Amino acid sequence: MMTDDDRRFLAEAVKEAELGWAEGGIPVGSVLVKDGEILGRGHNRRQQNGSVTLHGEMDALENAGRLRADVYKGCTIYTTLSPCPMCSGAILLYQIPRVVMGENVSFQGDEEHLRAKGVELVLADDPACKALMARMMAERPELWAEDIGV
Repeated sequence: MMTDDDRRFLAEAVKEAELGWAEGGIPVGSVLVKDGEILGRGHNRRQQNGSVTLHGEMDALENAGRLRADVYKGCTIYTTLSPCPMCSGAILLYQIPRVVMGENVSFQGDEEHLRAKGVELVLADDPACKALMARMMAERPELWAEDIGV
Protein backbone atom coordinates (compact mmCIF):
# COMPACT_ATOMS: atom_id res chain seq x y z
CA MET A 1 0.00 0.00 0.00
CA MET A 2 1.36 3.40 -1.05
CA THR A 3 1.64 6.12 1.58
CA ASP A 4 2.15 9.85 1.11
CA ASP A 5 5.82 9.33 2.01
CA ASP A 6 6.05 6.59 -0.61
CA ARG A 7 4.71 8.96 -3.27
CA ARG A 8 7.14 11.68 -2.17
CA PHE A 9 10.20 9.43 -2.24
CA LEU A 10 9.20 7.75 -5.48
CA ALA A 11 9.01 11.26 -6.99
CA GLU A 12 12.64 11.73 -5.88
CA ALA A 13 13.57 8.48 -7.64
CA VAL A 14 11.80 9.78 -10.77
CA LYS A 15 13.93 12.95 -10.59
CA GLU A 16 17.00 10.73 -10.55
CA ALA A 17 15.70 8.78 -13.56
CA GLU A 18 15.10 12.02 -15.46
CA LEU A 19 18.63 13.14 -14.64
CA GLY A 20 20.02 9.86 -15.96
CA TRP A 21 18.06 10.27 -19.20
CA ALA A 22 19.26 13.88 -19.56
CA GLU A 23 22.84 12.62 -19.19
CA GLY A 24 22.33 10.17 -22.06
CA GLY A 25 21.74 7.09 -19.94
CA ILE A 26 18.98 4.70 -18.96
CA PRO A 27 16.16 6.48 -17.10
CA VAL A 28 16.08 4.42 -13.91
CA GLY A 29 16.42 6.20 -10.57
CA SER A 30 16.47 5.16 -6.95
CA VAL A 31 16.61 6.52 -3.41
CA LEU A 32 17.42 4.73 -0.16
CA VAL A 33 15.34 6.03 2.75
CA LYS A 34 15.32 5.48 6.50
CA ASP A 35 13.00 7.23 8.95
CA GLY A 36 11.91 9.82 6.38
CA GLU A 37 15.46 10.76 5.37
CA ILE A 38 17.15 10.04 2.05
CA LEU A 39 20.45 8.32 2.81
CA GLY A 40 21.48 7.83 -0.81
CA ARG A 41 20.21 8.65 -4.24
CA GLY A 42 21.31 7.59 -7.67
CA HIS A 43 20.46 6.66 -11.21
CA ASN A 44 21.63 4.21 -13.83
CA ARG A 45 25.10 5.39 -14.91
CA ARG A 46 26.22 2.48 -17.04
CA GLN A 47 26.51 4.64 -20.15
CA GLN A 48 27.87 7.71 -18.44
CA ASN A 49 30.58 5.88 -16.46
CA GLY A 50 31.20 2.92 -18.75
CA SER A 51 30.14 0.73 -15.81
CA VAL A 52 28.90 -2.85 -15.91
CA THR A 53 27.13 -2.64 -12.53
CA LEU A 54 25.93 0.92 -11.92
CA HIS A 55 22.17 0.46 -12.06
CA GLY A 56 19.99 3.00 -10.23
CA GLU A 57 19.70 0.96 -7.04
CA MET A 58 23.42 0.20 -7.00
CA ASP A 59 24.23 3.90 -7.46
CA ALA A 60 21.90 4.88 -4.60
CA LEU A 61 23.54 2.30 -2.33
CA GLU A 62 27.01 3.45 -3.37
CA ASN A 63 26.11 7.09 -2.74
CA ALA A 64 24.74 6.23 0.71
CA GLY A 65 28.24 5.14 1.65
CA ARG A 66 29.12 2.46 4.14
CA LEU A 67 26.36 1.97 6.66
CA ARG A 68 25.98 -0.38 9.60
CA ALA A 69 23.95 -3.52 8.89
CA ASP A 70 21.18 -2.43 11.26
CA VAL A 71 20.67 0.78 9.27
CA TYR A 72 19.87 -1.10 6.05
CA LYS A 73 17.43 -3.31 7.96
CA GLY A 74 15.28 -0.22 8.64
CA CYS A 75 15.31 1.16 5.09
CA THR A 76 13.03 1.27 2.11
CA ILE A 77 14.56 1.48 -1.34
CA TYR A 78 12.53 3.29 -3.99
CA THR A 79 13.19 2.47 -7.61
CA THR A 80 11.47 3.54 -10.78
CA LEU A 81 11.70 0.03 -12.25
CA SER A 82 11.42 -3.50 -10.89
CA PRO A 83 14.88 -4.52 -9.59
CA CYS A 84 16.98 -6.82 -11.76
CA PRO A 85 18.65 -9.91 -10.25
CA MET A 86 21.86 -7.97 -9.47
CA CYS A 87 20.04 -5.18 -7.64
CA SER A 88 17.75 -7.69 -5.94
CA GLY A 89 20.87 -9.47 -4.72
CA ALA A 90 22.14 -6.26 -3.14
CA ILE A 91 18.74 -5.68 -1.52
CA LEU A 92 18.91 -9.18 -0.04
CA LEU A 93 22.57 -8.88 0.94
CA TYR A 94 21.91 -5.73 2.96
CA GLN A 95 18.57 -7.07 4.21
CA ILE A 96 16.57 -4.08 3.03
CA PRO A 97 13.05 -5.15 4.01
CA ARG A 98 10.93 -3.02 1.67
CA VAL A 99 11.05 -2.02 -2.01
CA VAL A 100 8.72 0.48 -3.66
CA MET A 101 8.77 0.06 -7.45
CA GLY A 102 7.52 2.63 -9.90
CA GLU A 103 6.60 0.08 -12.52
CA ASN A 104 7.16 -3.48 -13.67
CA VAL A 105 5.54 -3.47 -17.12
CA SER A 106 8.72 -2.55 -19.01
CA PHE A 107 10.69 -5.11 -17.06
CA GLN A 108 9.81 -7.46 -14.26
CA GLY A 109 12.90 -8.18 -12.27
CA ASP A 110 13.53 -10.72 -9.57
CA GLU A 111 10.30 -9.98 -7.69
CA GLU A 112 9.42 -13.61 -6.91
CA HIS A 113 12.83 -14.17 -5.35
CA LEU A 114 12.55 -11.02 -3.24
CA ARG A 115 9.07 -12.01 -2.03
CA ALA A 116 10.25 -15.54 -1.27
CA LYS A 117 12.97 -14.04 0.94
CA GLY A 118 10.42 -11.94 2.86
CA VAL A 119 10.96 -8.55 1.20
CA GLU A 120 7.82 -6.42 1.03
CA LEU A 121 7.22 -5.20 -2.51
CA VAL A 122 4.95 -2.25 -3.26
CA LEU A 123 4.06 -1.55 -6.88
CA ALA A 124 3.13 2.06 -7.60
CA ASP A 125 2.19 1.46 -11.26
CA ASP A 126 3.38 5.03 -11.83
CA PRO A 127 2.60 6.69 -15.20
CA ALA A 128 5.75 8.87 -15.09
CA CYS A 129 7.97 5.81 -14.63
CA LYS A 130 6.23 4.00 -17.49
CA ALA A 131 6.51 7.05 -19.76
CA LEU A 132 10.26 7.40 -19.14
CA MET A 133 10.90 3.77 -20.04
CA ALA A 134 8.61 3.87 -23.09
CA ARG A 135 10.40 6.95 -24.37
CA MET A 136 13.82 5.38 -23.90
CA MET A 137 12.77 2.14 -25.59
CA ALA A 138 11.34 4.07 -28.54
CA GLU A 139 14.19 6.57 -28.93
CA ARG A 140 17.22 4.53 -27.87
CA PRO A 141 16.36 0.81 -27.92
CA GLU A 142 20.03 -0.10 -28.19
CA LEU A 143 20.60 1.24 -24.67
CA TRP A 144 17.94 -1.02 -23.27
CA ALA A 145 19.18 -4.02 -25.26
CA GLU A 146 22.69 -3.53 -23.89
CA ASP A 147 21.62 -2.86 -20.31
CA ILE A 148 19.14 -5.68 -19.91
CA GLY A 149 20.81 -8.17 -22.23
CA VAL A 150 18.04 -8.45 -24.82
